Amino acid sequence: MPRTRVFYDCAEMECCGTPFAVGDEVSWRLLRTAGADGHYGAAARVENHGGPDRATTGRVRGIDLVHQEYLAHHDPRAVAPPAAEPGEVIFVASGRALEPVPGATVLEPVDVCPKWFDAFEQEDQPPRRVPYRVRLAVGVLVTLDVPGATPGQPGDRR
Repeated sequence: MPRTRVFYDCAEMECCGTPFAVGDEVSWRLLRTAGADGHYGAAARVENHGGPDRATTGRVRGIDLVHQEYLAHHDPRAVAPPAAEPGEVIFVASGRALEPVPGATVLEPVDVCPKWFDAFEQEDQPPRRVPYRVRLAVGVLVTLDVPGATPGQPGDRR
């Protein structure tokens, strides 16, 4: 049975996804991707909002948690919030800009896709240098057996 790689973005999972495990049968609305368009080499991605009307059903054969490293160009501690009256809530934008570090992606094999993904994992601790590096779990790459799917790319070991 042909296998394909599918990227499931953390925002899609946290919003309206259901966690799954290796061996589970899943049914997802998939959009085809070009390998170099930011989906970590996946042939398709899950789209829970406005995707195709028909779902693709397959069996999960592998799950890799995708960690992406970024350069953060702003220290949110440098923004002092204005004084607030008792009971008043003031929102202050941190202005943080994140720039993906090319080639700084780590895949971590897992047995179950999490519902909630980690917050930033900071490499540098105070005193912080700007820019500083953070690592963020951005989603999962799923190896999916799909009847009738196009076989994976040459060299794909999965």
